[in-house]
Amino acid sequence: MIIKKTMGLSGEVSIPGDKSISHRSVMLGSLAKGDTYVYGFLQGADCLSSISCFRAMGVNIENDGSKVIIHGNGLHGLKKPSGLLDVGNSGTTIRLMSGILAAQDFDVEVDGDSSIRKRPMGRIMTPLSLMGADIKSKNDNGCAPLLISGKKLKGINYISPVASAQVKSGILFAGLYADGETSVTEPYVSRNHTELMFKDFGADIETSGKTVTVKPAEELYARRIDVPGDISSAAYFIVAGLITKNSELTIKNVGINPTRDGMIEVCHMMGADMVIDKKNSDQAEPVADLTVRTSSLKGCTIGGELIPRLIDEIPAIAVMACFADGQTIIKDAAELKVKETNRIDTIVNNLKAMGADVIATDDGMIINGGKSLHGAVIDSKLDHRIAMSFAIAGLNADGETKILGSECVDISFPGFFEKLNICCK
Repeated sequence: MIIKKTMGLSGEVSIPGDKSISHRSVMLGSLAKGDTYVYGFLQGADCLSSISCFRAMGVNIENDGSKVIIHGNGLHGLKKPSGLLDVGNSGTTIRLMSGILAAQDFDVEVDGDSSIRKRPMGRIMTPLSLMGADIKSKNDNGCAPLLISGKKLKGINYISPVASAQVKSGILFAGLYADGETSVTEPYVSRNHTELMFKDFGADIETSGKTVTVKPAEELYARRIDVPGDISSAAYFIVAGLITKNSELTIKNVGINPTRDGMIEVCHMMGADMVIDKKNSDQAEPVADLTVRTSSLKGCTIGGELIPRLIDEIPAIAVMACFADGQTIIKDAAELKVKETNRIDTIVNNLKAMGADVIATDDGMIINGGKSLHGAVIDSKLDHRIAMSFAIAGLNADGETKILGSECVDISFPGFFEKLNICCK
């Protein structure tokens, strides 16, 4: 994809459904009794991988593009697939589903693409093994393919070394099948979509500070789910509206769950002109329309408990920091190294290629803003968040920006480039 400098952005943007909630709707709907109707489901490659895996385990899932209907098999109704389960590029699918598979009465192999085969699975294998699971790395390297042989599980109290919603959720899914209470304590609170959705589906789950406790379930019950827009996808348009001259954008129906709204907090810290119009809803997830205008931004320090609330938005935040006055420090974000790429290196190398003043650190980066960017060839390394973030940078760089592997945006935001083009003046 070739991106050229724009004179401004305007209009309204509707963004795809939240990726995290879409994944969980498939899993909980499959394990529930009755039919779960999902509206606003993200029709991206990762979430479609979740549908494919549960279909392979005997769940009837209808998807007409406007809604997804999951005809649940009940908590103990999954069937052994005829072959391996392919998660594609989806780390959420493999880590959450591992907690479910650990308790089934069949053996299964779970694999994915070349990126998944490099991502660490020990962080979910360790706690599941403590629960009595039989889960192994086929190549004995702590990565996929995983071999999972279903066992009876016991409840544990797990102190997680990382604040990861994927790890927490995988354990909580396993906890539905355990013989007693299961709790997970994190160093910081990670996104809580699993906890909210468990409660909606009838699970007995409680949160106290950084600890979540789930009791074994006898049954889950189907419900309607309205998936809000994904704040991680909104982030690109938020940044574009703030850093591009002569711009005003409204991003519609964005989920602003307080465990996910770190992006909004950073925008306020940097002096963004942003209006948040909250919507009334009977859903557990809060929603708002966000209006952003061209702003004079200033650098800030981002770290600590903020990081789990914005980990996926850091590539876009790094681009925003290049257009802020002063220095922005991103720290405590070593988790970036085990995403689709080592995002610290990928962000820093590509920003340097565009002329930014940026230095990589062990757990983040230091960006000295205010230096003009120029077009460059951007290697996305097939990381969707890198491709979209540097498209926004390209709109504000002199000359042409060429993004290699730009088709990877379909993982989380099908139609991204078309929507971006419509907004350009």
